[in-house]
Amino acid sequence: MRPVISVLLAFTLATGAGSVLAQSAPARTTLPYSDCIRTDQINEWHVVDSRTVIVRTGPYQRYLVNLQAECQKLGIGSPGMSFVLSQPDRAVGGRICGGAGEKVRSRYQPGCGIQSISLITEDQFNSYRAKAKYHSVKRQQPVKNP
Repeated sequence: MRPVISVLLAFTLATGAGSVLAQSAPARTTLPYSDCIRTDQINEWHVVDSRTVIVRTGPYQRYLVNLQAECQKLGIGSPGMSFVLSQPDRAVGGRICGGAGEKVRSRYQPGCGIQSISLITEDQFNSYRAKAKYHSVKRQQPVKNP
């Protein structure tokens, strides 16, 4: 009888501890799908510091990407930075929305988890860009309509 009570007591404590940990973890908010970073459209990125990256896709979408931990070597080497999609992201079209499992990495830096992604204004983007340590810009050529 004692082993059964011990097992029940251990299960009760484990369940209670799990719910406390789940409540203390910050809630993750993701961008709506239409606002997510389209990785095939990235034409500019800047590593502001070891936990902050800014990204531009096309002429109008600008993003602030906050990382979960220090990523000291991000931006060094070639490629200086790339996004690692989560399994669900791969299944629905290659967008980064700030969900669990999404990462950034570089040649000399293992994947660093993304904490959050938010849209920012042109002025905010320019302010962050002025402070950035590493840069990559792909110029988009204007398309002529036939």
